[in-house]
Amino acid sequence: MTTISAEVTAPATPAATLDLAGVSRWYGNVVAVNDVTMRLGPGVTGLLGPNGAGKTTLLHMMAGFLAPSRGAVTLDGEPTWRNPAVYRRLGLVSEREAVHTFLTAYEFVLASAKLHRLPDPEAAARRAIDLVEMADAQDRRIGTYSKGMRQRTRVAAALVHDPDVLLLDEPFNGMDPRQRLHMMALLHRLGDAGRTILFSSHILEEVEQVSGTVQVMVAGRLAASGDYRTIRRLMTNRPHVFRVRSTDDRALAVALIAEASVTGVELGRDGLTVRAGDYGAFTRALPKIALARGVRVRSLTPEDESLESVFSYLVGA
Repeated sequence: MTTISAEVTAPATPAATLDLAGVSRWYGNVVAVNDVTMRLGPGVTGLLGPNGAGKTTLLHMMAGFLAPSRGAVTLDGEPTWRNPAVYRRLGLVSEREAVHTFLTAYEFVLASAKLHRLPDPEAAARRAIDLVEMADAQDRRIGTYSKGMRQRTRVAAALVHDPDVLLLDEPFNGMDPRQRLHMMALLHRLGDAGRTILFSSHILEEVEQVSGTVQVMVAGRLAASGDYRTIRRLMTNRPHVFRVRSTDDRALAVALIAEASVTGVELGRDGLTVRAGDYGAFTRALPKIALARGVRVRSLTPEDESLESVFSYLVGA
């Protein structure tokens, strides 16, 4: 894994805590976030959910950019809304890019350091650029960068004042594999040093590799919360639908009805539609059942593996 040249130090505040208490946000008749309660402490937390789940709205309320329509968002007991003082302790990387392409990375990060009125903005800018491994390209104009390079520049600007809390909205968008590995390593180091980090993603594998704790949002609601293994277990153990084709669909259907993990079987022209309550138990049992009946399975295809179907199940889990 890539070595990070700049040192990650412990935060000024030992344990920054973001609290959301019954937070909702609506726009007219549209409810973007619905009654979310969570507490975020030191370490890395993943905010997982499909596009349109309300992740960005939630992050913007945490950062004090949006007022909750109901409920409260606080950082160590202080409201984030209409409280500019929180920006001394908080950094945000939004999903939407907002960089001046005529500036170099160094100029962009330096401007952020000066806005924070840091005592030595030049040194702070250089350190933040080193953290994201952009030193070699820091004097090039941002307009010449790839999307991944622009993303790393924005992360540097959010880190320049060494915040206790870092909020990132889809931070790995546009990054190549090496850049992703480096950014994941950096987030790990920041979390291990005691910073409170929340990053959003719609990709389960990104969350698995970076965060120990996962918050799952679906349709504006907090659908599930826990460590990664707990969330993965919820997803795996949910009801599943499979399409099965074999040399004797009728005989296989009769045998599968008696299998404990199977909740329903439909025989059609294109094979069997099988509903199973336990993914692992069914996929282990199917070969044994087919072998015992002298049936050869030609194909086994999950029919409901879209991310939206997984998350929708978690709403009622």
